[in-house]
Amino acid sequence: MSDALLPSIHDPSDMRRLSEPELTRLAGEIRRLIMDVVSRNGGHLASNLGVVELTIALHRVFRSPEDAIVWDVGHQCYAHKILTGRADAFATLRMQGGVSGFPQPEESPHDVVQTGHASTAISCALGMLTGRRMRGDQGKVVAVVGDGALTGGLALAGLNNAGHAGKNLIIVLNDNAMSIGRNVGAFSSYLSRLIMSRFYQIFRRRFDTTLQRMPVFRQSVTDSVVRLKKVLKALLFKDTMFGDLGLRYVGPVDGHDIRSLTRILRSVRNADGPVVVHVATRKGKGYPLAERDPTRFHGVTPFSLMDGSVEESTRLTFSEAFARFMVETAQRDPRVVGITAAMMDGTGLRAMAQRFPDRVFDAGIAEDHAVTFSAGLALSGMRPVVAIYSTFMQRAVDQVIHDVALPRLPVVFALDRAGMVSGDGETHQGIFDVGLFAGVPGLALFAPATRGELIQGLDWALSQNGPVMVRYPKAVCGPELAELAAPLEAGRGVFARFLQSEVLLISVGALLPQVLVAAHQLNLAGISADIYNLRFIAPLDSDYLLSVLRLYRRVVVVEEASPRGGVGERVCRILQDTNMTSVEVTCLSAGEGFPGIGTRDQLLIRAGLDGPSIARRVRSLCEDSGSRLIAHGLA
Repeated sequence: MSDALLPSIHDPSDMRRLSEPELTRLAGEIRRLIMDVVSRNGGHLASNLGVVELTIALHRVFRSPEDAIVWDVGHQCYAHKILTGRADAFATLRMQGGVSGFPQPEESPHDVVQTGHASTAISCALGMLTGRRMRGDQGKVVAVVGDGALTGGLALAGLNNAGHAGKNLIIVLNDNAMSIGRNVGAFSSYLSRLIMSRFYQIFRRRFDTTLQRMPVFRQSVTDSVVRLKKVLKALLFKDTMFGDLGLRYVGPVDGHDIRSLTRILRSVRNADGPVVVHVATRKGKGYPLAERDPTRFHGVTPFSLMDGSVEESTRLTFSEAFARFMVETAQRDPRVVGITAAMMDGTGLRAMAQRFPDRVFDAGIAEDHAVTFSAGLALSGMRPVVAIYSTFMQRAVDQVIHDVALPRLPVVFALDRAGMVSGDGETHQGIFDVGLFAGVPGLALFAPATRGELIQGLDWALSQNGPVMVRYPKAVCGPELAELAAPLEAGRGVFARFLQSEVLLISVGALLPQVLVAAHQLNLAGISADIYNLRFIAPLDSDYLLSVLRLYRRVVVVEEASPRGGVGERVCRILQDTNMTSVEVTCLSAGEGFPGIGTRDQLLIRAGLDGPSIARRVRSLCEDSGSRLIAHGLA
């Protein structure tokens, strides 16, 4: 459209010249762009549609990047990116080499900090503000926090510290009654009561307006008026928790009224001390399907804007297999309960919750609490299964070690999204759980390659008297092999292919399909390779593993995890401890850094973990050593 406003917005300063009607038009254009791109690329839809007017108002009042805007989680930053010079590139959202779906300082100075996990913004913003003031920098710092983030203890700790510090931190509380799913817990109910207190807010504004029109009062009369307002507020609405913590509370404000938002933000811009601006928004605003079902349209794959439909896959994913297992197991065993941290749908626990609503618990965005809560359930004789993404389990390392592993409690951890994760970039990659948890005494770590192994592993985990982690990716289940039907033996794997070759490929978890492809390509090149499916990352039966390793001259470990503390390092240590120098070990892993944006297949290719790349690496190793192996390992 020739009169479109968005093409003229290259920087927030361009937007500040627009009139209020033009800003409303601009909001509509931003929404249409977000819907168009997310429907094609996938991404976070409902949350971004809900903050368009809020983002416009923030950039009208604050001068980014001189004023820092810190987005909690960051999944709602699409409008921010569009207004800060990335509208033309927005079509590449979540694509390899394209615009990140989260704040990314490498993209723009307007993204002041990289975020992707919830509840961090208040603490980070307070630290930034403190540091700026120590350097004499007078720039403002704003933390934009969703109400769901306040279910996390870190956010509450930040609020407590902000109130104590007394610095002029501005916290914008974006309240849409949602995190990913419907918010749970007392804090959500508390914010709902604040939202319903609009009567007091309307009364206060009208009272103040009337007072400003009257002649100047003597100080005694003014003091009486202030006391009257406090009395009325006490009668109509009790002081907020924020006030008790030392933060001034303003709101609630209509989060889709640009004029009101701008007026309120301007009034608090130079506030003396910390302030919370409570903004009420509607998730999915402007797209009726997302407004009616914001949970479904939180994080989406490509879909039809017309009816919201997605192309259904007939291939079973690990998450779907887990969901079915939990329902079937709950039917057999009344002790089995499910726990998640605001990921009911993503982890697959929704199906169990629908069948057994009293046996599934959503702890909110509080992974540490979810883990220790599960410890209490286990102590009471229940069999808890904690379903949390690998990247978010990083937030509960101490609880896993201290509250579950140390007392050897029978808690099962289902680590979804382990390994490479599509679309979300560096903050969501599940490649560190092996290094974090494989060395914890008494904690078993199981990595299934197929649906059958996943079911076996979960059944085995629920039969144990100590904690077990089962890690699996956001991917379809690998093909079933007859060899993998062998019963589980703790610490031992099984051969998926055994020809008594000189090369052994150790496959860890869901990379087995890629390793099978590599073995086939090596065979075509005249190189025979056996495949050992590890199954157990921990414990490792060292004696049994040594008996396997002794059969080979060259071993290649293939794992979808960081090399530090990974399986490859542990295999090398076992060989070193036994002085077995006849075996050469090569480790192929997810690499040393933080994997960026891309599909899982693209990320595997980038790391050299796809089938052809594995085959090329093995051929190169064989050529470098002067070995040219043929079938059955005969030189």
